[in-house]
Amino acid sequence: MTEAEEGPAEHSIDFVPALCFVPRGVTKERPDKIVLTQSELARIIGETQSMLNDESGDDDDDNEDEDGNDDNMDVDSAEPGAGNENRNRQDEFDFDNYDNEPNATVSNLANVVDADEQVPDEDEDSEAEDEVIKPTDNLVLVGHVQDDASSMEVWVFNQEEEALYTHHDFLLPSFPLCIEWMNHDAGSDKPGNMCAIGCMDPIITIWDLDIQDSIEPTFKLGSKGSRKQQKEQYGHKDAVLDLSWNSQFEHILASGSVDQTLILWDMDEGQPHTTITAFEEKVQSIEFHPQEAQSILTGCADGFVRLFDCRDADNVNSSFVKWQISGEVEKVLWHPTETNYFIIGSNDGSLHYADKRKPNELLWSIKAHNEEISGVCFNSQMPNLMTSTSTEGTLKIWNFNGSEAKHVYEHDFNMGRLQCMRQCPEDPYTLAFGGEKPPRCSVFNIKNLQAVRRTFGLPDAE
Repeated sequence: MTEAEEGPAEHSIDFVPALCFVPRGVTKERPDKIVLTQSELARIIGETQSMLNDESGDDDDDNEDEDGNDDNMDVDSAEPGAGNENRNRQDEFDFDNYDNEPNATVSNLANVVDADEQVPDEDEDSEAEDEVIKPTDNLVLVGHVQDDASSMEVWVFNQEEEALYTHHDFLLPSFPLCIEWMNHDAGSDKPGNMCAIGCMDPIITIWDLDIQDSIEPTFKLGSKGSRKQQKEQYGHKDAVLDLSWNSQFEHILASGSVDQTLILWDMDEGQPHTTITAFEEKVQSIEFHPQEAQSILTGCADGFVRLFDCRDADNVNSSFVKWQISGEVEKVLWHPTETNYFIIGSNDGSLHYADKRKPNELLWSIKAHNEEISGVCFNSQMPNLMTSTSTEGTLKIWNFNGSEAKHVYEHDFNMGRLQCMRQCPEDPYTLAFGGEKPPRCSVFNIKNLQAVRRTFGLPDAE
């Protein structure tokens, strides 16, 4: 196991609610850095203070409505032990007023300095080896919450060297709930290295991973609006619980929310393309089909999985197929190679396997964990291998087919409640986990387990 260094023990809230891998070879060897002059910093502080003063009137007018929304919001599954207390703390820091301006660009705030053009001070050494991102490195994007502060830590993971360390981090405006990597850079004809972050705040922020020390996202999707400034609200009205990027139509990003909607965003336009409202509860998990770009699978707290064909925007809210389980749907995931099939994870720890060609029918169901499913992954190199995690703190490995799933192995990472699990894009046996106890972020290769090698006929590790 490769583990992150232990963080401070004095924090009452300290855990990783979301993480994501970045493929190898897409990140700049030396990310560009933001450099602010004193005058630019003074201008930013002045403009921010002016913006907050202007919005104070809107906050007073909307205070009663916002209190009502907070009472109705239910994202307990993403926040262990904190509940409303953590949300109130965020309100004390006025995260809701982080920014009402969509599409604010980095160039408005600072100078981007190409790392190759930077001239080091005479007293400084050349770039440390750890600062250089190699073509064989993955980045692991780690959403981290410590008490009232939220950040995204950019870790470097090198499988050959078994190395995992923090490269840099940046502050987030709100509690992170989901992170999605994408190579579409809106407004550019070249591939990008971007990530979208969904938070307790309804605004989705988009960050350029080739820029280090950013203090603002590259652009935002959504606006809470402002009566005083006569700006209309658009996008989500509540926390964003999941994101899915369409790798075939690269300008499309989908988002599911507590506000019981699914939005397909046109990132080039910075506006919603299609809004789906066929839900009776919060939308907790979404994923585009790996081959059929028009199809998106959704998991909802009302217990239904819905499959939409987005080509017919006029009828999308009434024309869909669905499956029902007992309890809330926490996770949905397409099989990467046998693409008619998908898995459903529930809040009672159950897993259900289904075929998109057979609506309202489950092929098999198992009580996999004692608490809610927090992560599930298929293995593209071994189609009958599946892994699952739960907030009870365990990883389980399954050998499955179209009619049953057999338990292979169980592993406890001693990281408390496991909040998330993601898979390395180059090696599906390598998994990253986020938890609430040190090390809070770890990367683990299940090929190291003898039971896995024996069950699936894998060679012994050298």
